[in-house]
Amino acid sequence: MQKPQKGAPCDHGSFYSGVNMAGTITSLRFQKRTPDRVNVYLDGKFAFGLPAVEAARLRVGQFLSDAEIGRLQACDLEQKAYDRAVRFLSYRPRSQAEVRQHLARAGLDEGVVEAVLARLVNHGYLDDAEFARFWVENRQRFRPRGAHTLRQELQRKGLDNETIGGALTDLDPLAEAYQAARPRALRLAGVLASTPLAFRRKLHDFLLRRGFDYDVIKQVVSRLEQELRTD
Repeated sequence: MQKPQKGAPCDHGSFYSGVNMAGTITSLRFQKRTPDRVNVYLDGKFAFGLPAVEAARLRVGQFLSDAEIGRLQACDLEQKAYDRAVRFLSYRPRSQAEVRQHLARAGLDEGVVEAVLARLVNHGYLDDAEFARFWVENRQRFRPRGAHTLRQELQRKGLDNETIGGALTDLDPLAEAYQAARPRALRLAGVLASTPLAFRRKLHDFLLRRGFDYDVIKQVVSRLEQELRTD
């Protein structure tokens, strides 16, 4: 999954209702603390800030109407929302639903949220199918889960059944259950020596909590018991 880049200009600006502030640009100054943003001054007074890539289209002496200012401010609002989404994605891959909820909690308008999501999807930075594969692979590598539990986790991430099904297609339940249970079985070797029934019950319950099916659990518990007795 590609890492999103900040600073791309927005393509429209229909989400903001500008106030009456038409005027002539008298200065364009880079912000000291945020060098990728520019302060726009109209008739000698600070009017609003913009992403530098958008401000590059302006020039001193240019007259801006209320409608043009409204478009620029709407673009800025969308860019700020986009940058917020980028920061959210920088920690780990996310589903579309997670990003949508994150932006909505910030109080952003639904139209702005959907525009940002569309940009991220269009640039290949947000892909639910890829996210689902990442989630399953990460779980199986570090903390194996059964298909049932994985499906529930992905549903909570807002993924649809078709996307989830595609991510779970190549799972090998027996191999995953064995990988999950073997370290626990080794720690329970002493229990097996003294109370075989307790060993089976503890290992069974462990795999059940991980979301594996009963038939898979039965086979894996039997295999691990046999291996430990042989060792």
